[in-house]
Parts: sequence; C-alpha cells; structure tokens
Amino acid sequence: MACSSPASGANCGELRGQDTSLAVHADWSIDPRKRWLTVARRTTAGWSLTAPRLVGDVSTLLTRLAEEAEGGAVALGVDLPIGLPRAYAVGRPERDFRGFLHHVAGLPDFFTVCARLDEIRLDRPFYPARGIAGMTRLSHAVALGLADASALSRDCDRATAERPAGAPLFWTLGANQSGKAAIAAWQSLILPALANQAPLRLWPFEGAFRSLLAPGSVALAETYPAEALRHLGMTLRGSKRRHADRCATAGALMTAVDQQAATPDDAMRSAMLDGFGADAAGEDRFDSVLGVLCVLNVLAGRRPDTAPADPWIQRWEGWVLGQTALPAIRITAPPKGFIN
Repeated sequence: MACSSPASGANCGELRGQDTSLAVHADWSIDPRKRWLTVARRTTAGWSLTAPRLVGDVSTLLTRLAEEAEGGAVALGVDLPIGLPRAYAVGRPERDFRGFLHHVAGLPDFFTVCARLDEIRLDRPFYPARGIAGMTRLSHAVALGLADASALSRDCDRATAERPAGAPLFWTLGANQSGKAAIAAWQSLILPALANQAPLRLWPFEGAFRSLLAPGSVALAETYPAEALRHLGMTLRGSKRRHADRCATAGALMTAVDQQAATPDDAMRSAMLDGFGADAAGEDRFDSVLGVLCVLNVLAGRRPDTAPADPWIQRWEGWVLGQTALPAIRITAPPKGFIN
C-alpha cells in the first residue's frame, strides 16, 4: 500500500496501522499449558475482543493468525525477550540482531542450557539448567567474558522509576526468569519463520511498529505486562497470582477495554469479572489481555511505536513496546572495542 504525501496529514506508520486486521498478544512460557493468546479483531466500530485461548501448536501459529486476519496485517505482542544485551553483542560479526538469528539457526547447541559454569561459552550462553550451590549471575557473566552481572541485561530489562528490573535474557532459573521462554519462542516460532521467509517483521529492528503493518504481514514486538498495567492507568493491589486480586481489577480492566474502543464478547466479559479463573493459568490469561490492550494502545497512537534513538537498542537490544521510561542506571557509551 502506498503512503500518502506529507500534505495529507497522515504518515506511513498511521496508514499501515489502519491495515491491521488483528491485534494479538501471546503470554509465553516454556510450558504449553501456560501459553495464552488474546485476539482483538478490527470492526467498523473499533475492536472486538475475544476471550484468551491456548496458543496451541507454535509451528502453525503465524499461519493461523494470517488466515484469521484474512489478508490484513497482524500486530503481535509477545511477553519474552527479543534482542541481545549490548555487552554480549559487541564483538559479534553480524550487523544486527536479525543477522544474529540467522547465524544461530545453524548452531544446534546454542539453546542447550548449561548445567555448569565450565560449559558456558559465547555460543552456549544460557544458564543454569538447575539450581546448584554457589551459582550467581556474576559468575555467569564472568564465564561469558562480561565485566559484571549488570552486563547480562539489556536497557529495557533494567529497573526504571516506574517498575523493578526484569530478568536478563540468558538466565533460566527461578520464577523471575525469561530465558526458557525465549528459547522456546526463538527456536519454535521466530527462527522457522525466518528460515521459511515468512512475512514476519521484527520490531524495533526493522522500523517503527505501525510502519511494519503491511497487508499480509505479522509485526512482532516484545511486551511486558508490568509496563502495560501502567500504560493503561491500572494498579494491581496484591499479586496477579492471586485469584481474588485479579478479580479486584475487573472494573479498571473494563474501563481500559472501553478506552481502546474494544467490545468484549460474552466469554471475555465473564472472564474479566471472574479474574480469569482460579486455576494456575489465570495469571497467564490476565497477562495476555493486558498485553493485547498494550498493543491496541500503541496502534491508537497513545503510546510511542518507536524505541529510543540509540543504535544499540534499535539494532541489537530491542525494547518494550510502548515503554517511555529509561532505566535508572544504563550504559550510555559503547563498550570498549565497539566496531559495529
């Protein structure tokens, strides 16, 4: 689709965003039973919001979403890291993260989680396979040739004035980890799509989010439910893991849905009122809804669809969709030896 001239008052990203048939969010996990998907379909009146459903077969997810979009674009958010910490990427020969993904597709051991420190190397960075005495993120970083534990984190992983820090990409142990989810999604979703030349566009490495939403394409962006809560003006008192605390957000969540010009179907309305169920997957269904509302918020222009103007972020590290707060402590200069 050709973009209008600047005189028309609409830019290419805005017009591409109008091609979006589906806004989708997948709350990801290593466990398929905890991977939940929420879909919003564009209508003449706004968006129709359906209740969360299981992601199902990851190998067919993009094809199924494309079929559901009926030729329109799919704006897909996922709650997992998409990018590399700059301290790890600094010596790499590839030009950017997408080039790196093509490289690791040929490294069968890259995604094998290390059980011991002496197994860690640049082409096997994930650690630890299980808990052992004396393991630390510092020892993990040193084994990778990094200066300290903070070098394991991307800028968007670091704490801001609005939220605590997220887990670093390569760490795979404990409740506050995202490494296993990244392994599952990179191996089963992203790498096969790139190998098959599927119309998958990776944000922010290929441009502003709305500019990637051409008909027939899927634009993939990293999200963070803790960020989405704040973007939507919501406060969660207690824990999302507690059913009663999720139930208490029903009114605020209904308001957030209305603000996105979205209409929940009956199943979604019941799910919101019921706190998404009392079972262990209730928190995942809740996060999937927060995520799709985050995507809709960005599509509507209420949050930015761009990442900070830092070449490391835009080429290697990635960013969280809609985030504006910069980390309280960040690396502002390239590490020694930067050549990219």
